Amino acid sequence: MQTGATLFSIPLFELNGHMVTLGESLASGLTALVLLAVWLALSLNRAGRRRAAAEADAAARAAQAEVRLADILKAQSEMQGRMGAMAELFGARQAELNQAIGQRIDGMTQRLGSSITEQTKSTHENLSKLQERLAVIDTAQNNIQSLARDVVGLQAILSNKQTRGAFGQSRMETIIKDGLPMGAFRFQPTLSNGMRPDCTIAMPNGAPDLVIDAKFPLEAWNAMREAEAEGSGEQAAQGAQQRFRRDIEVHIRDIADKYLIAGETQDTAFLFVPSESIFAEIHEKFEAIIHKAQRSRVVIVSPSLLMLSIQVIQALLKDARMREQAHLIQGEVVRLMEDVSRLDDRVRKLQAHFSMAQKDVDLILTSSEKLTKRGAKIEALEFAQLTDDTPVARQNQTDAATSRDTPKFEPRSSTLKLRVVDEDD
Repeated sequence: MQTGATLFSIPLFELNGHMVTLGESLASGLTALVLLAVWLALSLNRAGRRRAAAEADAAARAAQAEVRLADILKAQSEMQGRMGAMAELFGARQAELNQAIGQRIDGMTQRLGSSITEQTKSTHENLSKLQERLAVIDTAQNNIQSLARDVVGLQAILSNKQTRGAFGQSRMETIIKDGLPMGAFRFQPTLSNGMRPDCTIAMPNGAPDLVIDAKFPLEAWNAMREAEAEGSGEQAAQGAQQRFRRDIEVHIRDIADKYLIAGETQDTAFLFVPSESIFAEIHEKFEAIIHKAQRSRVVIVSPSLLMLSIQVIQALLKDARMREQAHLIQGEVVRLMEDVSRLDDRVRKLQAHFSMAQKDVDLILTSSEKLTKRGAKIEALEFAQLTDDTPVARQNQTDAATSRDTPKFEPRSSTLKLRVVDEDD
């Protein structure tokens, strides 16, 4: 027994810090088995509850999923309907848009076509106008070429002193011939000192002649212009200006010494410049020359000033001729007044004759009116006699009834007598 107890008392393992024997271990094993069975039962119960809860949860989730799926299917069907409506709307809008685009494209095509047509027409018109202008330009170019040839010829003329003098002389002669009558001027006359100016103009009232010189020194002028154009320097330009000033001063002095003769010519002479531009530049740049010419009693004139002077001289000549013919005009006026007086007498006599004739015509008209009135009365009496158709008895009765009221008279005959009383005024 003791041995068996000892056997069961053999410690098998240590549990919770205590040595467990075999007997204890068996008792403990049964307890553990019971506990294990209880734990297994509890575990199975818990697992069943968990499984049931999971199944319920899965069923709920499945129901929710079905509801959500139904909602999704409903939303999908609604979406499909909306998409169909939108597709129809988009199709209609697309058709309208296509139609509007087509109409706009057609309108744009038409406008573009008309615009291109108008542009083409305008281009043709502009081309035709351009051709006309080109033709005008060609004509102008030909005129410019001919003018250039004329200018070259004029330059060739002016390059020679004699031909240049002839050119100025001819221009001056043209202006004078156009403005003055024949006999009022002379070209290249000889003065008492033997000098021959280019022209002299006869002044009215026995005044001395006016001298005009047309020989303007252009050599220094051309040299000055060439120096300015070539830009050869300020010193060369000043030298050319001094040469021009010296030459024109010498020419002014020659005119004053040769052509101003007391009692034969005017105390003032004209220096003719054949160019307006030269005249303007002289007044602009060479004022000293103008003053010297005025002191020397020489007037520098351009073509326009010479023309104006000629017109003034023409007016003076006309006034002088009118004063010379004043006595003839007065005599003619006296004779004209005598003729007017005789005409007045004759008109008055004619007026008296017309008055007498008018009086006779008035008397004739009065007589004709009287005759017209008498003829009207006669015509009325004859018409009353012709329209009386009453019987003789009725006429007798009427006469008897009338005889009681009026004095009785017996006609000497049956003839109707009329007496017309004159209606005198």
